Amino acid sequence: MEMEIEEGQGGGDRGGPRRRFIRRPHVCQFCTEKTKAIDHKQTELLKRFVTEQGRIRSRRETGTCARHQRMLAQAVKRARHIALIPFQAERFR
Repeated sequence: MEMEIEEGQGGGDRGGPRRRFIRRPHVCQFCTEKTKAIDHKQTELLKRFVTEQGRIRSRRETGTCARHQRMLAQAVKRARHIALIPFQAERFR
């Protein structure tokens, strides 16, 4: 994440420079690799697209295109169903 600092504009009460967020363009990992299908047996790949709580990460977070996000969600659901990855993380109290 890149931050750009603008001089001359106060950052509120602190008096420091104001920071502005610049969004980096996301590129679909699967489109660059020209992937035809996402296999549900590739658990290491699927775990990168699942949060610690067990949720499927959104397109905005991962940068995948709509087509591959649908394929990814289907693969994660199949992997969960046959117990290759957990539905949700373990809860410690």
